Amino acid sequence: MKQFTKEENSWMFYDWANSAYSIIITTAVFPLFYKAAAMKAGVSASDSTAYLGYTIAIATFILAILSPILGTIADYKGLKKRFFTFFFVLGLISTVSLAFIPSEQWLLLLLFYTLTAIGSSGSNVFYDAFITDVTTEERMNRVSARGFGLGYIGSTIPFIISIAIIVLAQNEVLPISTVIASKIAFLITAVWWGVFTIPMLKNVYQRYGIEREPKPIINSFKRLGNTMKEIRKYRALFLFLLAYFFYIDGVGTIITMSTAYGTDLGISSTNLLIILFVTQVVAAPFAILYGRLAERFTGKTMLYVGIFVYIIVCIYAYFLKTTMDFWILAMLVATSQGGIQALSRAYFAKLVPKQNANEFFGFYTIFGKFASIMGPLLVGITAQITGNSASAVFSLVILFIIGITILKFVPEPKVDASHTFSA
Repeated sequence: MKQFTKEENSWMFYDWANSAYSIIITTAVFPLFYKAAAMKAGVSASDSTAYLGYTIAIATFILAILSPILGTIADYKGLKKRFFTFFFVLGLISTVSLAFIPSEQWLLLLLFYTLTAIGSSGSNVFYDAFITDVTTEERMNRVSARGFGLGYIGSTIPFIISIAIIVLAQNEVLPISTVIASKIAFLITAVWWGVFTIPMLKNVYQRYGIEREPKPIINSFKRLGNTMKEIRKYRALFLFLLAYFFYIDGVGTIITMSTAYGTDLGISSTNLLIILFVTQVVAAPFAILYGRLAERFTGKTMLYVGIFVYIIVCIYAYFLKTTMDFWILAMLVATSQGGIQALSRAYFAKLVPKQNANEFFGFYTIFGKFASIMGPLLVGITAQITGNSASAVFSLVILFIIGITILKFVPEPKVDASHTFSA
């Protein structure tokens, strides 16, 4: 990684750190842990999936409301790191807390899961905005994609350890219950997340921002109001946010609900964990590949490719019947989930004014998070009405079609390579 600066490497390693949370808490172990707890308490499979969807919707709604406000305040010089640290610590402490909640308290599990989600997603708002501080516009596709690639690679290590502990406990090789094994996985996640965030905390600094002024909170709300009034003047940025609103909804919903969906199909928890592990391994090189191909074919072209793959995923999901079908679906997702997120982040970063990066990334988050309310709610409501999760996943295809249609009208951002960073 010698071709990257110290700041770029330190920034990218937060993907390495935080992705352990994404795979173990968001996608794999916690959903299985929660589903088992809820079903043991007499909650039906479809209802427990619905309640998880509603919980995700509530967490994303809270963050969507807070993000542009906090982002606007954080645009003052010296505040971006403080907000990042606050949400990081909130997520870390809440993740540790999951290990100490009695497994039969499924509602309490959902409450603390909400706090972990707010902490993780909140820190990512400011982490994403830091990309304008650590690299140049011409390097953003590669740096962003490499970050996602490191995230997938790094997350496999604590995930392997967690899977090993859980499987060994299931087979009574280890003298602990599966419940205890899952709680150990939560603690492993917190330790990994905490340790590998240290480079980000030590080496990444806010380069761009506005000077502090009297009554910063009041003035921040005024700036936020002016931006909301004027955002339509940024035509390319506004159109991209609109396209992003739709297609990222589908991406996020498929990621967060995949384990619950697999459980409803009757796939064993062991098979699900193995599938998710392989997905992480396959996703890593593809995320990096997307970054390299974006330099050759443009970021917009590769976004088209990623969205098209997800359209195929939604259609194929409707016909899932076997574990092999789920394997095929997971591999399709693995080819594009990191790439589409990395290039979206880089594409948006090239469009925003750097001195107001937090404020605009707040809008980036609010579009993404409000979109993420719609998807899980759709899955939850459809699952309860039809008793069939496949129908809900299939319905997400419309979001990708709308997103790719709007994206056609977004111009390619102009690259400004006039500023550089030293290693």
